[in-house]
Amino acid sequence: MSNSPNSQFETYGLAGTSFEDHETYENREQPYGAGAGAHDGSLEGLYGGGYMDTYRPAYEVAASWVPTVPTVPTLPTVPTGPVLPRQAQGDLTGAAGAAGAPRGGGRAEARRAARRSARRRRTVERSDPLRRLLPQALVVAFLAGGTSAFVAKDKAVEFSVDGKPRTLHTFSDDVTELLSEEGVRVGEHDVVAPAPGTALTSGEEVAVHYGRPLHLTLDGQSREVWTTAHTVDAALEQLGVRVEGAYVSTARSRRIGREGLRLDVRTERTVTIMADGRARTIRTNAATVGEAVEEAGITLHGQDTTSVPPGSFPRDGQTVSVMRITGANEVRDEVIPFEVQCTHDPLLFRGTEVVDRAGEAGTRRVTYVLRTVNGVKQRPWRVGAEVVREPRVQVVRVGTKPRPESVQGVDRLNWAGLAHCESGGRPGAVDPSGTYGGLYQFDMHTWHALGGSGRPENAPATEQTFRAKKLYIRTGATPWPHCGARLHD
Repeated sequence: MSNSPNSQFETYGLAGTSFEDHETYENREQPYGAGAGAHDGSLEGLYGGGYMDTYRPAYEVAASWVPTVPTVPTLPTVPTGPVLPRQAQGDLTGAAGAAGAPRGGGRAEARRAARRSARRRRTVERSDPLRRLLPQALVVAFLAGGTSAFVAKDKAVEFSVDGKPRTLHTFSDDVTELLSEEGVRVGEHDVVAPAPGTALTSGEEVAVHYGRPLHLTLDGQSREVWTTAHTVDAALEQLGVRVEGAYVSTARSRRIGREGLRLDVRTERTVTIMADGRARTIRTNAATVGEAVEEAGITLHGQDTTSVPPGSFPRDGQTVSVMRITGANEVRDEVIPFEVQCTHDPLLFRGTEVVDRAGEAGTRRVTYVLRTVNGVKQRPWRVGAEVVREPRVQVVRVGTKPRPESVQGVDRLNWAGLAHCESGGRPGAVDPSGTYGGLYQFDMHTWHALGGSGRPENAPATEQTFRAKKLYIRTGATPWPHCGARLHD
């Protein structure tokens, strides 16, 4: 079946014959009747005057069956049964019941009705494609809208990773989604521009620069830094390192891999060298003070040295003095004092000491260097020592036995006369040298050996007398060679 609006439908009569078939039937020769063989196209010429018409129009057969033609068909169909022309009810009744109507008039009316029905079908067929195109147009419009949305979401982006650019199309809304879509993972030392989370627009340029670790030793100071540069030169520029006249441990054009690089850089510095009464200022990237001194054209001899360690790093603006050193060694013998070893003896009264073995000092031989620096003598510098004779330890026994409170046998002596002779009877008296003090002019060693504390002139008079009696029991009147005779007056 054709979809053309100009296509025509055939109208079928009884037993599947069309109106054209009926027309052919009417026009062909009849085998009987007057005037058979030729006619002029009229009914009289065709059938003759006495011929009885036996033709029955289609609408007269089964008058109760009146087919209908759908006014707005969804899809055109080909009828499977006989389709009759649509006629008004009046036409049917008029055709069937008109009194005295000739038979030939009924057939003409049927042909006219068939033509009218065909024209109506053609009109319906012409409007039918428009109805069919309407849902198709809606689908196309829907698809066109979806395509517009599709195109609106699609973005052309310039995406570069570590300097390798490429153009791609993406539906990502922001930089974070784009990185995830491309499988690019970034760390805390990596740089993404624009920053992650920034909204994407068509024509955007997104760049990812991976961080690279650098173990940088700059002017003697080591530290760990990160850079996104791909070459040593670019990394130094990014870190703000002055490279004019600097020493770089590797080629500045060397590429830096993702694993990083160890880099030693010494920038150019100004150093002043003072030597032999003259100052020399140089620009250097030397690693040590010794190298800077050599670059200044100064040679060190013998014990010559510098004011700072020669292996230290020269700083910018530093002044280094060269010291011309001359000198000789000197050997001296020094005394090693002996030690005193004390043991407690419970048989001796407190304050009593007995030396069992006397100590003996040792000898040490010491070597000194006498130096002259830039013509000025320096303090002797000890460079070595050896023991010639070991010292011998002195062994002393110290009494721990308590002494009695009273001193029997000496109370009757003239202690007042002895005190008057020694100090004029004044408990706080001190001799002009400050060595002896108190009523009986004790020295500090004797006073402490007798159990006294502090200075004797600060003790009460009764305590001073008690200590003097104890001393008399030990040694007699010997401690008072000039006044001891007064004890027996």
